[in-house]
Amino acid sequence: MDPVRNPYSPGAGRKPSALVGRDDVIDAWSVSLQRAERGKTDQPIILYGLRGVGKTVLLSRLRRDAETRDWITVQLEAGSGRALREMVGEGLYGPLSDLARPSAGKRLLRALKTALSFKASYDTTGTWNFGVDLSGATGGAADSGFLLTDLGKLVRDVSLAAGEDGVGLALLIDEAQDLSSEEIQTLAAVMQSAATDDLPVLFALAGLPSLPQTLAEAKSYSERFRYSVIKKLDSDGAREAILKPARNEGVNWSADALDYVVTASGRYPYFIQQFGQETWNAATGAAIEFEDARLGVAVGQGQLDNGFFRARWDRTTAAEKQYLRAMCPEGDDGIGSGEVANRLKRVGRSLGPTRANLISKGLIYAPDHGIVAFTVPGMAGFISRQHD
Repeated sequence: MDPVRNPYSPGAGRKPSALVGRDDVIDAWSVSLQRAERGKTDQPIILYGLRGVGKTVLLSRLRRDAETRDWITVQLEAGSGRALREMVGEGLYGPLSDLARPSAGKRLLRALKTALSFKASYDTTGTWNFGVDLSGATGGAADSGFLLTDLGKLVRDVSLAAGEDGVGLALLIDEAQDLSSEEIQTLAAVMQSAATDDLPVLFALAGLPSLPQTLAEAKSYSERFRYSVIKKLDSDGAREAILKPARNEGVNWSADALDYVVTASGRYPYFIQQFGQETWNAATGAAIEFEDARLGVAVGQGQLDNGFFRARWDRTTAAEKQYLRAMCPEGDDGIGSGEVANRLKRVGRSLGPTRANLISKGLIYAPDHGIVAFTVPGMAGFISRQHD
């Protein structure tokens, strides 16, 4: 097949040709956007699940849907080494700059002045200039140094400015489990306050399976947020994710080729895109056949091993690698931490720091008390293929 026409797009957060199986979240977000425009703000949406299920892709779709309705939107990724305060401030600068104009209404001028003061709270040397005279505008005072006070004021003033035009502010945060404890607590408080006051602002957070527990521990009322576990696709969804992009290019898959890729991918969207891309490139006929799929999966698995899995494996210490090996082969589904200790001939308490480090690195999580599991599907198989 012509590689230029290849419709499959593996990669973190890359938009697939066909986003399937997520209509419930997309529809709920659409309703929330419309309700917020009518003065009724819904609770935040929290997306959580394993890596490779398409959380970032879905979060980006929610952002685009808000942009289509002319909302002010900011999408951030936690764990990048920057504080939440800085990420939000820098993320808002572009959208607010696009709106700044001499004829701006009072609420927008107030929001601009507040954004400038928020910038000063983390960068006193900043040179932001929205190109409008703000000397007579109210606002500002988002530079107290207290994150809850400053972020709350910024969100309020910017969202009300957006509301002046009948829209709102959408703040979307990926890898939210990597926020600091203070940032999680502050964000939960700001999100709850915004919903309580019916501000025209919506929040969407995405993260690993540990995210709901992290939020609940930060603020008890976080349990009232709207949680959606993002899982692998069902059989029909996986088939559609493979077939639809090819059909759009006038290409068919044979039944056995399709079955082979669906099974090999485990129905995880990331793997579907990887195997789909390599299978397409392997095909030489007018349709995709079984032998194309076999070769494509083999090449795709090599790509995953050298990138998707290897990048995570190489971040671990020798002791952490031993722990991960001891979790195999059950690690994808979960294994008792006591059994891991037995296999390593160690006392369970002595492995606590190693376990905590692996959780902090986002490689494992605790689905239940005393149980650990990989956050990356297929990690057990990858580890079994390693000799380092």
